[in-house]
Amino acid sequence: MDFSLNDIQQMMQDSAAKFIQNDYNFETRRALANSAIGYSEDNWALFAELGWLALPVDEAYGGLGGSLVETVVLQQELGKGLVVEPYFATVLLGAKLIQKLGTQRQKEQLLEQVVGGELKLALAHSEPMAPFDITQTRTRAEVKGEQFVLNGHKAVVLAAECADLLLVPARTAGEPGQLEGISLFLVNREQPGVQLKGYATNDGLRAAEVVLENVELPVSAIIGEEGAAAGAIQEVLNEAIVALAAESVGIMEKLLAATSEYVKTRQQFGQPIGRFQVVQHRLADMFIETELAKSMVFFAAMEVSKGGEAAARAASMLKVKVGSSARFVGQQSVQLHGGMGISDELDVGHFFKRLSSINSQLGSRDMHLQSLVYEAVNH
Repeated sequence: MDFSLNDIQQMMQDSAAKFIQNDYNFETRRALANSAIGYSEDNWALFAELGWLALPVDEAYGGLGGSLVETVVLQQELGKGLVVEPYFATVLLGAKLIQKLGTQRQKEQLLEQVVGGELKLALAHSEPMAPFDITQTRTRAEVKGEQFVLNGHKAVVLAAECADLLLVPARTAGEPGQLEGISLFLVNREQPGVQLKGYATNDGLRAAEVVLENVELPVSAIIGEEGAAAGAIQEVLNEAIVALAAESVGIMEKLLAATSEYVKTRQQFGQPIGRFQVVQHRLADMFIETELAKSMVFFAAMEVSKGGEAAARAASMLKVKVGSSARFVGQQSVQLHGGMGISDELDVGHFFKRLSSINSQLGSRDMHLQSLVYEAVNH
């Protein structure tokens, strides 16, 4: 099978690689992560200009209509820069979900603003008792007159503080464990009853705990059909797993290159440690794991794009493989750099932190492995 990039994909990759190399070095990234808002509004405007915000959005709403493969290509390059702008939260979660569920009017109003860089979104799907399984949603939306009243707690909501609007799944019917009865609400974070407690994550990004206490919303705040959002949310989360895995591959490629360069200069016993056979074997193993993970990403991208049960299985398989490869490559890179590998001044430790955080997002490697084993045993 031919995995070479077409002209559009190559242009996307080249533009991202050029941006990371020229305008987004490690010190720039550190400064942005430590700034008041945690990212750059100028960079966000540039993302809109380059078409990155439009990538997965349908052409009817000002987008480029790109596939999941195009997303993979871009995410690999953004991973190499440890980009802190809320691209994943706004475009790959929020915009894609509106595109799947929204009415024609909602798509026209919201997606064109996302493409233009005027609107940021955050998907508040995770809860303390349900970090990935959307069917376990406990947040409730009860009818009160001609309004809905939301109550619940959303955990680790990425980019919530900078988002203009939150996308909040809540139960309008049914009980935890049921697929039916989950609706998706559009909530302004300044709405009375919405409480945000923001914090920096271990990998330099921003997240927040979101508490909803008697938040009153009109019926028009529902995205799409009432009680029928769970399937689309799960589809978007499966696609997001592929995007995160692609970011991991970009990070692994960066770690492999940095480690290969370092062992050529680090002297021990009168010679570079890269001449030692055991070090060469480790680098070879790092390369193999990176290439295996990359192949798995493209396989999963094609399978997830088909939808259905195969998509969920492919997403879980990808999580398991990339999680294992990322842990190996990250650990080897840190060890071969010695004490420098965990210093705050060197980018290696920051790349490793990001890999570790990705492993915990949207269900850990171990959780997905357990689900695959359960499926195999019961079928």
